[in-house]
Amino acid sequence: MTNKNFFENVYEVVKLIPQGRVTSYGAIANYLGAKSASRMVGWAMNQSHNLPEKIPAHRVVNRIGLLTGQAHFWGESMKELLEKEQIVIIDNQIQNFEKVFWDPNKELEL
Repeated sequence: MTNKNFFENVYEVVKLIPQGRVTSYGAIANYLGAKSASRMVGWAMNQSHNLPEKIPAHRVVNRIGLLTGQAHFWGESMKELLEKEQIVIIDNQIQNFEKVFWDPNKELEL
């Protein structure tokens, strides 16, 4: 992944998140070797809406499962998209977060 810019690397990881699973900004940053760059992952998610290719940005949440990026969704909300994937959300908080959490460091080989 090192031949691409940071945002492109983020998008490559996000495209691998399985339907019905979520990950965090920090988990992606850590996987990419930039542990302190979780905010940059968030910026990448915000910019992903401008890409021609669909990036499942709704599957990226904060470290405790809050839908912190929801203000950046148009049309269907982040909550609606996740609920279509059978993820339960109450008060913008993913329920059973540890069960649906997808850790790229465990799921992907570097």
